[in-house]
Amino acid sequence: MSGSQTGDKKRKVLSIFGFGGLGKTTLAMEVCRRLDTVFQRQAQVSVSQAFDGRKDLQGLLQRVLQQIAKPKASNEEGIKQEDLLGSVDKCSVDELAIKLKVLLTNKRYLIVIDDVWTTSAWSAIISKLPENNCHSRIIVTTRIESVAKACSDTSACGDYMYKIEPLKGEDPRRLFTSIAFGSMNASCPVGLEVAMGDILKKCGGLPLAIVSIGGLLANYNSSDGKDMWERISKSLGSHMESHPSLEGLSQIVAVSFNNLPYHLKGCMMYSSIFPEDYVVEKKRLLSRWIAEGLVMEKRGLTQMEVAEACFDDLVSRGMIIRSADIMSNLNNVSRESCQVHDILLEVLVSKCIEANFASLAGGPYAGMSYNRIRRLSVHGGQQGHKDGPASSSSKISAGLGLKNGNEEIDVRHVRSLSMFDLGEHKLLDQLGKFTLLRVLDLEDSKGVKDKHMGDICRMYLMRFLSLKGTDISFMPPEVGKLEHLQTLDVSETQLAGLPESVTNLHQLERLLFSHKSKWDRLWVAPTGLSKMKALREASRVVIKDNVGAAKEIGDLEQLLGLFVYLDDSSTQYEEVRRELAGSLCRTNSLRWLIVGEMSSNRDTLDYLFDLSTPPPLLRFLRFAGGFSKFPEWVGSLTHLVEFTISWGGLSGDQLFDVLYPASRRSHSSDVSMMALN
Repeated sequence: MSGSQTGDKKRKVLSIFGFGGLGKTTLAMEVCRRLDTVFQRQAQVSVSQAFDGRKDLQGLLQRVLQQIAKPKASNEEGIKQEDLLGSVDKCSVDELAIKLKVLLTNKRYLIVIDDVWTTSAWSAIISKLPENNCHSRIIVTTRIESVAKACSDTSACGDYMYKIEPLKGEDPRRLFTSIAFGSMNASCPVGLEVAMGDILKKCGGLPLAIVSIGGLLANYNSSDGKDMWERISKSLGSHMESHPSLEGLSQIVAVSFNNLPYHLKGCMMYSSIFPEDYVVEKKRLLSRWIAEGLVMEKRGLTQMEVAEACFDDLVSRGMIIRSADIMSNLNNVSRESCQVHDILLEVLVSKCIEANFASLAGGPYAGMSYNRIRRLSVHGGQQGHKDGPASSSSKISAGLGLKNGNEEIDVRHVRSLSMFDLGEHKLLDQLGKFTLLRVLDLEDSKGVKDKHMGDICRMYLMRFLSLKGTDISFMPPEVGKLEHLQTLDVSETQLAGLPESVTNLHQLERLLFSHKSKWDRLWVAPTGLSKMKALREASRVVIKDNVGAAKEIGDLEQLLGLFVYLDDSSTQYEEVRRELAGSLCRTNSLRWLIVGEMSSNRDTLDYLFDLSTPPPLLRFLRFAGGFSKFPEWVGSLTHLVEFTISWGGLSGDQLFDVLYPASRRSHSSDVSMMALN
């Protein structure tokens, strides 16, 4: 990374290569973290073994573009982020490359291309990343040395290739004790030293193996757990001692999975539904766990709180990896995300198929057949899914492996359907046959049309419905009949609004809405919001002439997140403002709040001056509008960690005069402040 110290301003490519489970991705991400202030633009994307440069390059460039154009870009150019991105989902590969070139002009960038398997995949990717002579850097991770050589600067391979080796010396012990005992300097309890030595020898210095077994034994980290340690040591093969192998590593990971508590095994196996290297939003995963009945109820806790505890337990065991947070393009709310290591995924897929936990079709699973299907996950890349309009149900089923001999499997008993094939898929025309679905996740599926909504709104047992990233533009009033629905995600669609019947969804906890490209397309708050007692998250809602709706927001006692705007063209504007201010004083559970006005006139948010009891637990706060002076109550928010103000102007130091006390009292000891425009 020393190119900036020389006269050579050309882009350089650094390759990190080595055996699976050595920590290549972890190293690359740590480099990015440490160099965050050095590079003006950053992005991290995964490629995976199934990457096809003709079909998958567009999606990869979209992910790069969305990260490159994060709020930094909006701050610097002074324009809205949606104007920077436009409808990236409809852009061709060449159009995306042009957008990248424009955004990266005169900007130093650092991009991580993770898990590259072939030189052809690399050639397709690098051809679309601009050379801008700004000391930019690309980091590639791969298991294959020949690929690493092809990616790196051919004139200086020795300097731009790094072979990552297994841990040696005291490093394996330090990593293990940090996981098993909470500190790398912790002492091993008497009676466990011999077993720990044997375990470390069998882990062969591979961080993934060490973290996996360390997380398993963290619950048995006293001398009373000696029997468990010895049993685990004996169950580990000796494959890793002299030479690392996929077989040996897979065995170690399998041991960690086999010894999970029963209630965590189902949650972990659920990861097999997602493709390799897939980054999933944490709340999406947890909501699906709940909808599938994988989360036990506990007295005094909500199911989401129980799911959060399961998630944290799996993270602490090294089974789930926290990823870079996902930033919503239009909401600017950072959402936690996660993934699983591809070696662990292989083990989970094997366990999943063995237990008939889920049926995987398409892509690497094309041609597999199943006798009984409960959860169906359709991956991209299966052959013949665009065979023409006359494609029959049996032909579709055969292509997905949904036949048993000559008999077509009855999909009416499928409880969960997930689609990761981003093309137009004929299976969507058979949605009317999936009558017992509890989970329907069609995120980013391009073939979803308005004509499918009728079938979807007749799935009366539905608990989780995601149409995020699809092209639907109409939501039938019949959606209000899905009385068991807990999550409705229609963000980044073409919808202009939602029917008033959504207030009949009394069990709905998450209602996520946004338009693909138009920030001002919000759903109008109807009368009857107070009936949605379970609602915990509501995004992109606008209140117009409805004074009652503004008042009813305060009746939503479970509300944790709210994105609400007012329309100043309302004939009852002042009364609506007063009622909304009163409602915000009653939403004591709020953790994040975005409040703004449809116009950009100055002083439009002055009605928020006198909140007698502002939401005390707020962690994220955004004002989209102007003030004549800054509300002093913001300084009393002791949990605040991020604050944003946009479309407004403040004079002098009043912003910092108010926020500095908050940053001193905040649990994180720091308040991230962004003042835009």
